[in-house]
Amino acid sequence: MTAQELLEHYDRATYWTEDFGLELPAAYEHALMVRQLRIARGEQPRGYKIGFTNSSIWSRFNVFGPTWGTVWDTTLSFCEGQGEVSLAKTLQPRLEPGAVVCFSRTPSPDASLDQLLACLEWVAPGVEIIQSHQPGWKFTAADTVADAGLHARLLVGTRVPIAHVAEDATDFEQQLAACRVTLHLRSQQVDEGVGANVLDGPLHALQHFLQALREVPGGTDVKPGDVVTTGTWTDAWPVAAGEPWTAQFEAPLSRMEIAFT
Repeated sequence: MTAQELLEHYDRATYWTEDFGLELPAAYEHALMVRQLRIARGEQPRGYKIGFTNSSIWSRFNVFGPTWGTVWDTTLSFCEGQGEVSLAKTLQPRLEPGAVVCFSRTPSPDASLDQLLACLEWVAPGVEIIQSHQPGWKFTAADTVADAGLHARLLVGTRVPIAHVAEDATDFEQQLAACRVTLHLRSQQVDEGVGANVLDGPLHALQHFLQALREVPGGTDVKPGDVVTTGTWTDAWPVAAGEPWTAQFEAPLSRMEIAFT
């Protein structure tokens, strides 16, 4: 499929009529071409999502390593504890809770964890809505990259300045790795997870992501103001319009209530 065809499937919420059929490097090339098409029509990149950092779900989805995609001004929204997310023009939407960070400056290629932490402005709880344009969520890693990184929406909760969380990377990573989240649909608990599920913690996930991002020929880099999801702490759960969900994060993150429309 061409980049234009990939974008049309995304816009129209239609299933792929053929397999992508290419390897991972070609998938990232196509993703970059789609990115340019979206910029050309007026959309603005607002950051990145890191996918499949939680190894506990790799076998379920037949993807055995992290991938990444772009977050857009048209897919990103913020809330202070309570938010609303439209599922219009999404296919097979699923919910993923995790930590989201914002960069204040671009890290150097050889940045240590402490240097990486110094490049972050805030951390927040987040809920990403992912989707698949292949029936039954059957795909390869390359498919997920070509399919916009499976990204559909991102709702970011209450933002906490990094300085209010920890003074160094070890403390930050320990706090976020130990932090737990419990997912509820209405009053029923659906799942629970912990920050350590994402490559031992969000800074390790970011470090891995930055290396992979910079290895893509002709690729982009993070810039000040970019938000980045660090991966899901639980399994990815199907959601539908009309459902009220709650993601109860422990400190230093906070509770999120999401209404889907």
